[in-house]
Amino acid sequence: MKRTVFLALSLCCFLISGLCLFSIKRADDEALASRIAPEILRLHVLANSDNHADQQLKIEVKSVLVDRISRDMTSCSSKEEMCAYLTDNRDELESLAESYIQTKGYSYPVSLKLTKDYFPAKTYGDMSFPCGTYDAARFVIGKGKGHNWWCVLYPSLCFIDPTYATVPDSSKEKLKSAVDDKDFHALESSKRPAPHIKFKILELFGRS
Repeated sequence: MKRTVFLALSLCCFLISGLCLFSIKRADDEALASRIAPEILRLHVLANSDNHADQQLKIEVKSVLVDRISRDMTSCSSKEEMCAYLTDNRDELESLAESYIQTKGYSYPVSLKLTKDYFPAKTYGDMSFPCGTYDAARFVIGKGKGHNWWCVLYPSLCFIDPTYATVPDSSKEKLKSAVDDKDFHALESSKRPAPHIKFKILELFGRS
């Protein structure tokens, strides 16, 4: 009985410690995000719904938009320049997305807004960005009730096929010149997998 109580208390302490470490890590990530966010513009595409057809349509619309923006803004040198392009070309980009959607047999409207959104941690090629609040170009398809898709629009880290993507050196240089060296290194090193923690106490419970 005493052993069971001891193990239960030990497990509680271990879990509390784990939650504290998780909270500290999350706070560190959000602090990093707040420091780099002024130089980052995310792209946020919301699907009409979560059904398979709408989710697939979201991916295709995303690719159309990323391809067009990438071609138009090959020489983009600042976040402000990208935001100005999106503002000036809002109607054209919305029409481009709506026209593509119509070719697929749907009549969903598309709206673009520059806003702030909370993003979870995300890896792009060989770099990772922490969770936090970032400025974003948000494209909403139809009701915008489905799961969303996101990437970093500036510096350009949006890939049509992210499976084999690596961040272009030009994008890395833009980011490196805009943020603190320590923060830039954190974006590179944060792609390393988290260490695996073995729950020894749970093993002891399993043998009790």
